[in-house]
Amino acid sequence: MPNNPERQRLDEAHDREKNWKRWGPYLSERQWGTVREDYSADGEAWDYFTHDQARSRAYRWGEDGLLGITDRECRLCFALALWNEKDPILKERLFGLTGKEGNHGEDCKELYYYLDSSPTHSYFKSLYKYPQAAYPYEHLLAENARRGRNQPEFELLDTGVFESDRYFDVFAEYAKAAPNDLLIKITVVNRGPDAAPLHLLPTLWFRNTWSWGCSHEGCTPKPRIAQSGPRCAEAHHDELESFILETEEEPADWLFTENESNNEKLFGSSNASPFTKDAFHHLLCAGETDAVNPDAHGTKAAPHFRLTLKAGETRTLRLRLSLKDKRPPKPFGPEFERAFKTRIRETDEYYRAIIGEDGLHPHEEQVIRQAYAGLLHSKQFYHYVVKDWLDGDPGEPPPPESRQHGRNAEWTNIFCRDVISMPDKWEYPWFAAWDLAFHMIPFDKIDPDFAKKQLILMLREWYMHPNGQIPAYEWNFSDVNPPVHAWAVWRVYKMTGRRGARDLDFLAQCFHKLLINFTWWVNRKDPHGKNLFAGGFLGLDNIGAFDRSKPLPDGYHLEQADGTAWMAFFCSTMLSISLELAANDPAYEGVASKFFEHFVAIAEAMNTLGGTGLWNEQDGFYYDMLQADGTTIPMAIRSMVGLLPICAAEVLQVNTIEKLPRFKKRLQWFLTHNEVFSKEMSCLEFEGGRHEDPKLMLAIPSRPRLERVLRYLFDENEFLSPYGLRSLSKVHRDNPFRLNYHEKDFSVSYQPAESDSALFGGNSNWRGPIWFPVNYLLIEALEKYHHYYGDDLKVELPTGSGNWVNLQQAAAELSRRLCAIFLPDKHGDRPVHRLHAGQYRDKHFRDLVLFNEYFDGDNGRGVGASHQTGWTGLVAKLLEDKCRHKRADAQPQP
Repeated sequence: MPNNPERQRLDEAHDREKNWKRWGPYLSERQWGTVREDYSADGEAWDYFTHDQARSRAYRWGEDGLLGITDRECRLCFALALWNEKDPILKERLFGLTGKEGNHGEDCKELYYYLDSSPTHSYFKSLYKYPQAAYPYEHLLAENARRGRNQPEFELLDTGVFESDRYFDVFAEYAKAAPNDLLIKITVVNRGPDAAPLHLLPTLWFRNTWSWGCSHEGCTPKPRIAQSGPRCAEAHHDELESFILETEEEPADWLFTENESNNEKLFGSSNASPFTKDAFHHLLCAGETDAVNPDAHGTKAAPHFRLTLKAGETRTLRLRLSLKDKRPPKPFGPEFERAFKTRIRETDEYYRAIIGEDGLHPHEEQVIRQAYAGLLHSKQFYHYVVKDWLDGDPGEPPPPESRQHGRNAEWTNIFCRDVISMPDKWEYPWFAAWDLAFHMIPFDKIDPDFAKKQLILMLREWYMHPNGQIPAYEWNFSDVNPPVHAWAVWRVYKMTGRRGARDLDFLAQCFHKLLINFTWWVNRKDPHGKNLFAGGFLGLDNIGAFDRSKPLPDGYHLEQADGTAWMAFFCSTMLSISLELAANDPAYEGVASKFFEHFVAIAEAMNTLGGTGLWNEQDGFYYDMLQADGTTIPMAIRSMVGLLPICAAEVLQVNTIEKLPRFKKRLQWFLTHNEVFSKEMSCLEFEGGRHEDPKLMLAIPSRPRLERVLRYLFDENEFLSPYGLRSLSKVHRDNPFRLNYHEKDFSVSYQPAESDSALFGGNSNWRGPIWFPVNYLLIEALEKYHHYYGDDLKVELPTGSGNWVNLQQAAAELSRRLCAIFLPDKHGDRPVHRLHAGQYRDKHFRDLVLFNEYFDGDNGRGVGASHQTGWTGLVAKLLEDKCRHKRADAQPQP
């Protein structure tokens, strides 16, 4: 893409010639209810800072807003506030239920969609659907409280508030004329049959950095926004230059207040200013005319537009936020619309160059574009300094003593003040290490520089613990996520190389830190030194019979098939990375040998230790093993735990090994002197002279074991769903696993959608649904096995059908099923929207796509967080790969 302007902007941002990424949709969608805003004694973050308090209480560590933007350090923020004259509160942020209020944990109760974005956010667009009737806050709370865990969540569309199309579509659209010149269009459409009023407040405010006395970002003097004309206000901040917000239309009035807590309302104490954060709410919703500053200045400001839209009417307001010193003489002249049209065209051209000109159906391209939009909109400014959070701020009441011994107390190295890819900016408005690793696979296609920097960031000393652990997520940095970071680094390195020279410096930077992380795993998560790992719940929440992250009684320990498989996967990836680095520096050959030997040791333990290790010969499957007072109890649950060993596979080219004499010599010695390779369950196979390009295969399962596991994987009565692989075999619907453990009864049964278990808050479920990240890894693994075995290994797909295919074809079929979740079926319905299919047949809904956290194992409907485009955004990569293969197949063969 040498001539594409968006590509050029990315290059300018990378080279720091122009700061095109300074502004973006980096504003969180939920700052309340987060750990970093929690100063309670008991760590109940949801209860300490609530949605009801959020309009009145200044945040310490960030900001949130509706369809908003901010600079990359979240100093100056812009977002929408709405009022339909019926709601009890001003709509300034998204509403949702807390972990205790939802019958399946926390749950956002709003309808909003990310529609488009270029990688530099030089153009981006989103949509919020705002009911014209009173927002059903109490109805949502009451009905979800009434429902049990065996019922689905009660959603906004279930309340009837959208009947007769009585709602507004509110579009927020941004284009950059220059890095610090933001053009804004807010388009409101009345979809209802009658005229309806709407108060629109495009709000500009400064994050409160002046109330806390923190040394690393104290702001003196206090920033200020003041009206400077009937259509404009000036915002001044010592570290951000002065900006002007202008409106094309003259608003009914300008409103000003301070971004300060209403202490009087919240705590019964005095306010720092008579004008508080919730002033606009009190003015509009309660008619308190003295709530706003009559002197027209403050740290929060908004032009107030009073609109009445006829049935079907569309109104567009145009605004501009630009540097005062470079303010254009005609801010809303013809160049305003030209700039929007140009940025839209350039964004389309950029994606066309990535996706290709042909081979995709328009529906597939639509899914790809909205998946990328979701990834890009889910970048969020994230600020959390654990030491300051533990100690408290000068002049503020000290935090309770309990927090010095509670959550995250051992992570005083954490100093976060970055724009980071989030799983979901409402339900998961904090980074999650293993989620982020998967995000970077599709991100590498659209912004490889961002992908590499994010992966490096998690390995920096102000993120990674001195002991080598990568922080899991804010709720508990010490939880253990699957070690997929090395895989993401390796994949990003290789994918980037297809578009130019590979970045060896990036690979080496990451490798050195990953060595430390690997050592942490070996020292901390192999408690008995047997190369059988117990990493805890490992991100798979309630997949086991009990909470695997909690200590077991004395005399008990769990040997995890997935924990051990993840470590073998980590090991094989580190081997590939070290071999790549060794090709340029022979010093890496020794560490390559170390990872080869360690992989063999793990594979041997998993396959043979104590007889058959974690392999169950009778069932032909890998299980966790509970060691209880000298007795081994197989946790005979056919789940993703037993499929993950398939992923620990790597194909090594013999010609690569031939170029590394030190590694070759050590490898030959090891092969000669290690008896594991003479056994049936050998983890290594060699093609020898069968092909012109001979290869070695390192894998946990031998071929016979692989074939046995694949029969389960491709069985539609077990794992294979019409929409991908289930996380638990459907056989457990009628045959639940049961265990009496330490005088308690535990069971695991197939639950295709929401969980009926309270483990991990009950807001996710690994007992049946389809999860994109593990499906994606299994697809990659099947492709690796095909690269080695070719057509010599075929599987019956589905099992029992008589249809035999090679593993590349099997991988393609799995990919097709996953993509089908988001594509219209023969009736025009997308399975992801199955719960509200009727609503999504409406012309104003049918082109909108949600990307949920996980999907019903029977019918593919979306479950969990509705905007977890992070790892579910992998669908963009799957669709693009399908298109690439189709184009390759269409090429004439020589």
